[in-house]
Amino acid sequence: MSFVRMRDNLIAHFNEMTKDVKNLFEVDVDKDEMWNLYLDSFPKGTNEIYRKRREHDCSCCRSFVKSIGNVVAIKNNQIISVWDFDAESTTYQPVVNALSNYVKSKAVKNMFMSKFERIGALKTFEKLADGTIKTWEHFYLELPERFVNRSGRSIGDIQGSFRDTRNVFKRSLDEISEDSILTVLELISQNSLYRGEEWKSVLEKFLEYKREYVSLPDTDKDNYMWEKSADAGTTIGRIRNHSIGTLLVNITEGMELDLAVRKYEQIVAPTNYKRPKAIYTKKMLEDAKNTITELGYIDSLGRRFATLDDITVNNILFSNKDSAKRIGGADIFEEMEKEIAVNTKKFSKVEEMSIEKFVEDVLPTAKELEVLFENKHATNLVSLIAPQNKDSRTMFKWNNNFGWSYAGNITDSDIRENVKLAGGKVDGVLRFSIQWNESGTDNCDLDAHCIEPDGNEIYFAWGRTPERSIMGGQLDVDITQPRGKVAVENITWNDISRMMNGTYKFFVHQYAGSAHNGFRAEIEFNGQVYSFNYDKAIRCHEKVMVTEVTLRNGEFSVKELLPATTSSREVWGLTTNQFVPVSVVMYSPNYWDDQSGIGNRHYFFMLKDCVNPESPNGFFNEYLKQELVQHKRVFEALGSKMRVEPNNEQLSGVGFSSTKRNELIVKVKGNTERILKIKF
Repeated sequence: MSFVRMRDNLIAHFNEMTKDVKNLFEVDVDKDEMWNLYLDSFPKGTNEIYRKRREHDCSCCRSFVKSIGNVVAIKNNQIISVWDFDAESTTYQPVVNALSNYVKSKAVKNMFMSKFERIGALKTFEKLADGTIKTWEHFYLELPERFVNRSGRSIGDIQGSFRDTRNVFKRSLDEISEDSILTVLELISQNSLYRGEEWKSVLEKFLEYKREYVSLPDTDKDNYMWEKSADAGTTIGRIRNHSIGTLLVNITEGMELDLAVRKYEQIVAPTNYKRPKAIYTKKMLEDAKNTITELGYIDSLGRRFATLDDITVNNILFSNKDSAKRIGGADIFEEMEKEIAVNTKKFSKVEEMSIEKFVEDVLPTAKELEVLFENKHATNLVSLIAPQNKDSRTMFKWNNNFGWSYAGNITDSDIRENVKLAGGKVDGVLRFSIQWNESGTDNCDLDAHCIEPDGNEIYFAWGRTPERSIMGGQLDVDITQPRGKVAVENITWNDISRMMNGTYKFFVHQYAGSAHNGFRAEIEFNGQVYSFNYDKAIRCHEKVMVTEVTLRNGEFSVKELLPATTSSREVWGLTTNQFVPVSVVMYSPNYWDDQSGIGNRHYFFMLKDCVNPESPNGFFNEYLKQELVQHKRVFEALGSKMRVEPNNEQLSGVGFSSTKRNELIVKVKGNTERILKIKF
């Protein structure tokens, strides 16, 4: 019989088709349409009416075709259907050809799994009216055990899990770059990634898949994903959802390498883990070195503190020649008088003017100039940086090889820096940060709180979910166990248009333990930082009110519930809350020689006896010419490596950006003496 031969060939084909595959798949078909195609594809005269239905319109065969007729295997990205065989029959060959073409024209939609090990029935028997037994032959297959579900899970659950893995795997291959994989593998090889060795073999295999995938035409990629998802398994298949996947995605999207690694370490590393060295790879270093050498920048890398001898008179807005003189043998009572802090509040009603008006109208006639160096200005401390080789080619966007570096590790800015290192946001429109355990002995849990004008309270209970504050307020750093390290917490708002007018109440709650040494806090808005210090022990569950910030018509104002810091202290060789003579006033180098439009303009007031005790970076990526930006990861490390050596002869003082609101009280001596408040 031709049907039996055709069926036996189907069984043989199916066994061969499934011999070396892990999974079978279903294509997206209309099963009624497929069954009708089966019936309608027989040659004329070979599927006539028998009794009431056509000869091949059999309920047993209909169940078989609908159950497994749309099942395919995928080998080398090519679809193989159950109908791809030689029927050895002119009656049945057109039928299997039609079904094959139909099935292979459809897209794969799912993995195939059956509850039954047998599909169809080999034979059925019918007793005719005359008592004889008629044998009916049918479609029939026995499934290999791996395609039969004997677990307690539903087939839908198994298929859904496989489908999710496939979708994540495809997204990973589409969105993660080969360069990011190679970068992470190199970090692992040089032991620069915490627990990176655990991911080495996974990444190497993922890289193989990535290279295969990108080499395929788009028409083959979908089938490739269905086939390889089974081979990849869930670890590789869902790599994007793992900690290492977060690192790969961040690098792919252009995040600075050091920050990307730091975010990875926040997920997997213990709180006391310290990365052994700066993050860059051998290939990055070689590429950067080649570019730097070819473009003639090798001599430009060495950096030092700038001095007055380095700058030309046309780039100086003001020079106070008398202020640099040292007075020997001063009266001891005069020296002690200088140590008395100036009460800054008495200058609250002095004459105010913009920095532009001050530069244009006041500086040209000024003979002496002093600035009131307040505690809040510690974050404005800045040094002018020069090239060691004066004749070296400029690496920067502007036409000279000078740069500048603001304070990076002074007392007043360390809260901000520690918040950044902990992954917090410090550039919102309003920021409240707290810091404690500076002694290393207060292993307690302090919590930053804010009660917004609508009564909503922001604190650790809901962490990183800003949508629960309709005004966008977010607690983005929550440290519960400092374990010998300085601890911070941070609350920010990013969009003032979402914020409600009214009072925002900030306080610190001692959630657990005992803080013997209190805490420090900062409020920042409009470029202004208000510092608070609570130096008493805090009992468990005690709440300490810090400040209230009121928002009215787009303007913030502060009510100090803890006194803001006003006592004098030593910073960069200067005593805060004292008037300090100015040696030079100048624009930042990107605005020297009548340049304009190259980044933000800064105003530098270089101060007498101001000495930067740090070794600042020689340069920063945002300064670099475009031809060097491609090597920004190496330049991050180079900027740190090429640090400026300490030197008492330097131009350092306070700097103010034209883009940030700030203020500075100055004493100007010309024909008369005036006290002015400069507004930036």
